[in-house]
Amino acid sequence: MEGNNRPVFISVIVPVYNTVEYLPRCVDSIRRQTYRNLEIILVDDGSTDTSGAMAEKFALEDKRVRVFHKENGGSSSARNLGIEKARGDYIGFVDSDDYIEPEMYERLLSVALSENLPMVQCSRDEIDDQGNLMENVCIPPEEPELWEDEKFMRELLMHRGDCSFCTKLIRTDLLKSHRFPEGELNEDFRLLIELLPQIPLTAILPQQDYHVFYRYGSNTRTRNKDEFPRVFMDIVNNADRAQELVAKEYPNLLKEAERFALYQRLDYMLHIPISMMNKKNTFYVQVCTYLKHHKKEIRTNPYLTKKNRQYLMLFAAMPVLVRKVHAKLKRLE
Repeated sequence: MEGNNRPVFISVIVPVYNTVEYLPRCVDSIRRQTYRNLEIILVDDGSTDTSGAMAEKFALEDKRVRVFHKENGGSSSARNLGIEKARGDYIGFVDSDDYIEPEMYERLLSVALSENLPMVQCSRDEIDDQGNLMENVCIPPEEPELWEDEKFMRELLMHRGDCSFCTKLIRTDLLKSHRFPEGELNEDFRLLIELLPQIPLTAILPQQDYHVFYRYGSNTRTRNKDEFPRVFMDIVNNADRAQELVAKEYPNLLKEAERFALYQRLDYMLHIPISMMNKKNTFYVQVCTYLKHHKKEIRTNPYLTKKNRQYLMLFAAMPVLVRKVHAKLKRLE
């Protein structure tokens, strides 16, 4: 495939942190891509296991593999370093415990070039740590679809769109002027909504070429009921950012953005440990205050379900009691 009379070059960025058990499967899946004109940028984010040494071994085996080592700073900082080092016309991302189908990048690039698109997205599935296929988080379309940026934003606000950059191939110039926010989770959503006004059309492909390995112990996944991942705070902050952006760029989506802000706070309230529901927790107090001041919106928003409204109104009135009852119901399940 050619662009400007030369073969198009792809950079695939893989942040690596203590995933020595899964890294071979990940890297092998990229090395086996049917589209060969690519580089694989492995960014060792201060691993304390032998992941860094394994990455160097891959570089000796395949000249397309480039390895960079840095102090631990999180996935976003590793991705940002990868963007700085990338030499490709397009950039893709793969998490080091996930893997991809051999045709993924050839398929994505073919559509990007034929339709002259700055971003193309495949579909994904999720596999748990027992090897079982999980329910789809994002439903693949039956046929390829072209989404305008406003439609993409709406699908994200309605929790139907895929914000992950791992399922996407994106033109490098868009990322060279933007970066993933460091020190935050839900970083893909934040960067994507910032980029969307610059991406008039995105192709959404039905093939589930990206495989997410749902590994407990990663940033957003935990079995410990007393842990409270900071992602639940970041999704609230990003919902507020989305509302601001929608007001400026997509005024037709104000009600969807309102629903999103309320729903993300509901998600926060349904997961916060009861021990953290006190006046010393400033963020928790802010969420409670927001719900109390937005009862009218809770009652009237057309995109909230009846169950959403009931829970939100109850949390606005008696949050600790509702959280205790909800926790008890979950235990009974």
